[in-house]
Amino acid sequence: MNQFVRFTIDGTECMATRGQYLVDAARENGIFIPTLCNFPGVKPKGSCRICSVKVNGKLMTACTTPVAEGMNIENESKEITELRKSIIELLFVEGNHFCPACEKSGNCELQALAYRFGIMVPRFPFQFPHRSVDASHPRIIKDHNRCILCKRCIRVITDESGRSIFAYRKRGIGVEVVVDPKLGKQLTEELAQKAMDVCPVGSILVKEKGFNIPIGERRYDKVPIGSDIENLQITKI
Repeated sequence: MNQFVRFTIDGTECMATRGQYLVDAARENGIFIPTLCNFPGVKPKGSCRICSVKVNGKLMTACTTPVAEGMNIENESKEITELRKSIIELLFVEGNHFCPACEKSGNCELQALAYRFGIMVPRFPFQFPHRSVDASHPRIIKDHNRCILCKRCIRVITDESGRSIFAYRKRGIGVEVVVDPKLGKQLTEELAQKAMDVCPVGSILVKEKGFNIPIGERRYDKVPIGSDIENLQITKI
């Protein structure tokens, strides 16, 4: 059986390894599919839905969909673009994102996607939820106002036994990501920095370490998200 398959994205013929996830296959073909919850080297969850595309006329998440021979994929149609803009806007109004005062500004993937899609004022009303900032852990600050519940930290930051150091707490609209009270003691300086780097927004910050890179010189200050497709999220854990 041939290990390679051919498919099209917005009319462009592409080739990838059979079974490879669509978001990765697109990247290898120089095509950007936006995502916030996906992270290379970690099993995808399809949580944020921003990577939604149409495969043979059906909406599917690109991070969880393996490529197959003959797929016809719509990635930048008007319908898909509006869907992604709506999701991004909802993430902004559902939380408390004050970009000018955020340490992650310029390195924030949510902020960068908002610029990419030309979002200045969301069409939905802001909710202004009452959320806390947890500074109880000796190594990190967990700002629940900025968290988008993408589960990256839960899936990526683990101890030597593979147990997640971060976890969900509460349910429904009150759900939040917290440091596990027992496993949190195993959050080393290295893991704390990794957690901050893995977080696509400014929800996890390392204590006593901020603004090491001046605003104006940060990742998305220089290159818009998706422009540098060859170097986008290619580092695996």
